Amino acid sequence: MNIGDLLFQLIFFILLIGIVAAVFYAVRTLVIKKPNNQKSIEQKLDRIIELLEKENKD
Repeated sequence: MNIGDLLFQLIFFILLIGIVAAVFYAVRTLVIKKPNNQKSIEQKLDRIIELLEKENKD
């Protein structure tokens, strides 16, 4: 085995690990961030509804 083959295998394994890590990170981000984002939107909408109800009573 010469240096070129060893270098190619090393680069290929680093690239493969990088792709797996990127997919894992993307899936984790999509799964974890959505519930927090939904709660934030729901809280904002609840606040808007409260303000509108308060405005209608006055």
